[in-house]
Amino acid sequence: MEQTQELINGIQKGLLQWYDFKEGSNVLYIGDENTPLAHMLVEKKLKTICMPLEMLLEEDWQQEYCQYFDYIVCIEALEKQTVPVSFLDIFHMLLRSNGIMLLGMNNRMGIRYFCGDRDSYTNRCFDSIEGYRYAYTKMEDNFQGRSYNRAEIRRMLNASGFEQFCFYSVFSDLRNPTLIYSERVLPTEDLANRLIPLLNYPYTAFMNERLLYEDLVDNDMFHQMANAYLIECTIDGTLSDVDHVTCSMDRGRERALFTIIHHSERVEKKAAYPEGRKRLALFVEHGNDLAAHGISVVDARIEKDAYVMPYMQGEAAQLYLKRLIRTDKDKFLQEMDRFRDLILQSSEHVKEDTGNGEGVVLRRGYIDMVPLNSFYIDGEFVFYDQEFCQEDYPANAIITRMITTFYSGNTSLNRIIPMDEMFARYHLLEKIEYWQEMEYKFLSKLLNEESLLRYYSKHRVNDDTVNSNRQRINCSDAEYREIFIDIFKDADTRKLILFGSGNFSKKFLALYQKDYPVYAIVDNNEGKWGESIGGVKICSPEILRQLKPAEYKVIVCIKNYVSVLRQLESLGVDKYSIYDANIGYGRKSREPAKSIDKAVKKKYHVGYISGVFDLFHIGHLNMFKRAKEQCDYLIVGVVTDEGVRKIKKVEPFVPFEERIEMVRSCRYVDEAVEIPLQYNDTKEAYKLYHFDCQFSGSDYINNPSWINNKEFLEQNGSTMVFFPYTESTSSSKIKALIDKKLM
Repeated sequence: MEQTQELINGIQKGLLQWYDFKEGSNVLYIGDENTPLAHMLVEKKLKTICMPLEMLLEEDWQQEYCQYFDYIVCIEALEKQTVPVSFLDIFHMLLRSNGIMLLGMNNRMGIRYFCGDRDSYTNRCFDSIEGYRYAYTKMEDNFQGRSYNRAEIRRMLNASGFEQFCFYSVFSDLRNPTLIYSERVLPTEDLANRLIPLLNYPYTAFMNERLLYEDLVDNDMFHQMANAYLIECTIDGTLSDVDHVTCSMDRGRERALFTIIHHSERVEKKAAYPEGRKRLALFVEHGNDLAAHGISVVDARIEKDAYVMPYMQGEAAQLYLKRLIRTDKDKFLQEMDRFRDLILQSSEHVKEDTGNGEGVVLRRGYIDMVPLNSFYIDGEFVFYDQEFCQEDYPANAIITRMITTFYSGNTSLNRIIPMDEMFARYHLLEKIEYWQEMEYKFLSKLLNEESLLRYYSKHRVNDDTVNSNRQRINCSDAEYREIFIDIFKDADTRKLILFGSGNFSKKFLALYQKDYPVYAIVDNNEGKWGESIGGVKICSPEILRQLKPAEYKVIVCIKNYVSVLRQLESLGVDKYSIYDANIGYGRKSREPAKSIDKAVKKKYHVGYISGVFDLFHIGHLNMFKRAKEQCDYLIVGVVTDEGVRKIKKVEPFVPFEERIEMVRSCRYVDEAVEIPLQYNDTKEAYKLYHFDCQFSGSDYINNPSWINNKEFLEQNGSTMVFFPYTESTSSSKIKALIDKKLM
C-alpha cells in the first residue's frame, strides 16, 4: 500500500517536476503542504510557502508579500471559487516583475466529458459541456466548483493583466499527466499507442477517447478539447521554450523519466529522480552497440544530467506504417519484413531458428525495437530510446512486440490485415501465448501494473463497459430489457442458436452451456462451417430458414452486431437477444444440492470459494467448514488441470475429475463447479453465481489483485472474507515431502 501511494504521488508530481524552476526561488503554492506537488517544490530546494486560496484575501498578507514571489503555483484551486478572476488579480500583485504563474485548470470541453466521463466537480455527466446550466439552479445547490474552457480562461487572464501566457494541453489530466503539449505544436506521434486514458468515473463512459486522438489532431481540435491545461503566465513576457513533455512517472524512482522537446529542436531525456540518472548511460551504450551491428540510430550524447539528441524531422515509423497499411498493403508487408530483419540483425545469434517455433535467440535483445520508437527517414528506419536490453533473448518475443505495439489502440487496422495474419507471417502462432506473456511481464514490471492495479481499475476505461453503455443509449428501457437483459426468456422451450463463433460465443458456452444447452452456432464465415466449439457445430445461417420461427431463439454473440440484426430481419427472425459479455446474467435457478437449515440464521446466504484443491488436506477442510458456518449455501469452484498448468505453471498431482469429486463429497460443500479456463477470476464468478461472499485464505489478504477483487465485490453488494491460513499443512508442503521421499 505504501509503495502504491508513493507511485500515485509520483505520477501527480510529474505535472511540474520537469519544469525548470530556478533553485532558491520564492514560491507560493496554493494548497496543503502535504500534497505531492508541495513536496516536489520543497525537494527542488525552492523557498515554498503553502497557503489556502482564501487566505490571500487578507490585506495585511497581500501588503507583506506584494511583488515577493518568483513563482505562484495554483493547481485545481481557482475552479472552486465563484469569482476566480478576483484571485488572479491578487496573483498579479504578488508576483515580481519577472515572476511566473503556473495554473492547472480542467477544461470543461475536454474530450473525456464527450466520451461520458463525469464532471470533476458535480460528479454528473455533461454538466461541464452544458456550461453548468442545470448544476447550480437552486438555492440549496452548494457550489462545489466548475471548470472553464480555453476561451474563458484567456478572458480571465487578460482581465487580470496577464497578456503573456502559453497553454499546455495535458492528457490524461492534471492528476495523471502523461503527455503535455504546448499550444505551439501538434502531436506527431501515434497517441493511441502512447496513452491509456484515465477518467474520473469510467463506468459511465460510452466511448474510448484514445480512438479519437488522431481525428482531433487532423481537424485542429486537439488543444481545444484537451482534458486539462497547464498555463504558464508571465508579466515580462519570458516563457519557457518547452514544446512537449512525455512523463513516465509510473515507473518508480529508479526508472521514471521525462522526454522534453524544446522549441530550439533540442530533445532531452532526464531522470525524474537522482536515483535514475545512472540509467541514462544505457541509452548511449545500447545505441553504440546497435550502430556497430549496422542499425541506424539517432545521434545522442550525455550532457550534464541529460541524454541529449537532435529533434528529428522525419516521420514517426509508427505513423508511416499506419499510412501504408491503409494505402498500400503490399508495401506495408514489405516494410514490416524489413523491420523484422533489422531485429534479427541487431545482435549476434546465440541460437539459430531450427523450425521448432522458438526462432532465433539473440545475444542481446533490444525489447523496444518497435515502430513506436523509431523514425522513417530517407527510406531507413532510425531507432531511438533503446533503454532495455536482455541477454540471450528470443527474437520472436521482440517481433511479437513489434506487431502488438503497432496494432495497440488501433483496432480498425485489424479489418485491413488481422493481427493474427501478421503473427502467422512470422511463424509466431505456435508459441504466441508465450511471446505475449513475455511482453506482458516486461511491461507489467516496468509500469508497476500490480502495485497500481487498484488505482487503474478505478480510472481506466473498460471496453466491455463502453460497449454495454453504448447499447443502453441505443434502446428504450423496454427494448433494452427484452434484447439485452432477459436473454434466456424462451430458452427452455426453444432451440438455442448462437450467431457468431468468436470470443463472445466461446465465453457464452464456457459460462452458460451447462444450464442452457446450445443447439447450433451459425456464422457468416463459410470457412468455419463444419467446425465445432465446445462440442457445438458451426453452421450456415441458412439453417434458420429450415427451422420454424417458433422452434428456436437466436442469441447474437458478436460485438459489432448491427449488420447481423439486419440479416436476421431479412431471414424473418423475430425472437433474438444480444449477449453482452459485461452483464452478469447468472445461471438457471436451482434447488440447493443439500438442505438448508432455515432455523439457523447465518450471515450470508450464498458463499463462494475457488481453488485447485490438489492433495486435499485439513487446511481445505477447515476453510470449507468455516465458510459453511457463515453461509447457507456454499459453492466451491475447482480449477481445471489446464488451468493449473496455465496459472500455477505446475502439473497437478490429482486429476481434475478426482479433485472436484472429493470437493463435492465434502459435507460442508453444497455444490462443486468447474472454473472455466479463460474466465476464472472473481468478477466472472460473481456474474455467474451472484454470491453474497467469497471466502479466501489469509495468504492473499495483501495481494493487490485480491484487494481489487474485494473492492469490486463491495461495489456490487457482495464482499470477501479472509480466513487464517493453515500454516502447518499445505499442498506445496505435501508435494515437497513426496518429492523428498521419491528422491
